[in-house]
Amino acid sequence: MIIKTVIMKNIYLSGILLFAISVSLSAQLIPGDKAAQFTLKNVDSKMVSLSDYEDNKGVILVFICNPCPFSRAYEQRIINIHNFYAPKGYPVVAINPNDETLSPDDTFMKMQKRSEEKKYPFPYLKDAKQDVFRAYGATRIPHIYLLENDNGTFRVAYIGAIDNNAMDSKDVSKRYLEKAIAKLIKGEDPDPAEVKAIGCTIKAKKKM
Repeated sequence: MIIKTVIMKNIYLSGILLFAISVSLSAQLIPGDKAAQFTLKNVDSKMVSLSDYEDNKGVILVFICNPCPFSRAYEQRIINIHNFYAPKGYPVVAINPNDETLSPDDTFMKMQKRSEEKKYPFPYLKDAKQDVFRAYGATRIPHIYLLENDNGTFRVAYIGAIDNNAMDSKDVSKRYLEKAIAKLIKGEDPDPAEVKAIGCTIKAKKKM
């Protein structure tokens, strides 16, 4: 009984912490909003900005990290999506928003190692100050923001999940992101424009 009580107390306290984090990370951008600009350090130590992609039709912005099982489950799918859609004008840009003191597997050096091991064909950027994910309102890993280039201004076209089966790519029946991109290519608005993202919570330090 004592052990059960201690376990329940720990679960309760963890729940409070997760709730507090989720409240502090409440969504800010919605479909149709102007995308937040950023300049972040890539794993090759070069700085990458959203404005670097102004010649593209759009950008598939995805918040990922190293240790999250959801992020790892989607890793190859994200690589495949980049390889297929980058030539069509929609490259992937990945951002790691986790604080490395709270998630030691997300240090810049370990990001470099992961990118090299998996041969990421896209930038893998470190949101060291955790300003970018807050500007977008990302709460999960992975969390997708499909951006459309609207005459030089990037706007949010779709937010949420990549598809409807995080852990089994062979059992996916709804490809939300790919459907949204297909709509943009046709000159139409994505429908749905937002789907709940499923994944790990972002490990964030409290803002003072």
